[in-house]
Amino acid sequence: MQSYLYVAIVTLLAALVYFWMATQVARARRRTGILPPVMTGDPVLERTIRAHYNTLEWMPIFLPSLWLFALYWNSTVAALLGLVWVIGRVVYFVGYVTQAGKRTPGFFIQAFAVAVLAVGALGRLIYLAATSPA
Repeated sequence: MQSYLYVAIVTLLAALVYFWMATQVARARRRTGILPPVMTGDPVLERTIRAHYNTLEWMPIFLPSLWLFALYWNSTVAALLGLVWVIGRVVYFVGYVTQAGKRTPGFFIQAFAVAVLAVGALGRLIYLAATSPA
């Protein structure tokens, strides 16, 4: 049985990076003096909130794809692709907070990683379903 230690570490790393993003939202709120529930009023705060939320929107795509790829293909490759996804999200976040147009490189890095994970997992599952005895 293969070990899923690295996939578990990447999963927790993704959660910690998401937590770090939340702290950046709080920091931006303190700097601007804009307290919850207000979401607008300062462009940097708005971009920080949006970058944080966008990461949350991608996590339900990323996490199942990561684990299914690990279970049905290879856990080491899944962990490496997961690490690429995490790096891409950080690049996306930092770029977006700086200027909306600077989010593109991070978007493509993480989108590539999650596409390989999702398509790889789905392809493997379809193959296994098609070739398993009835």
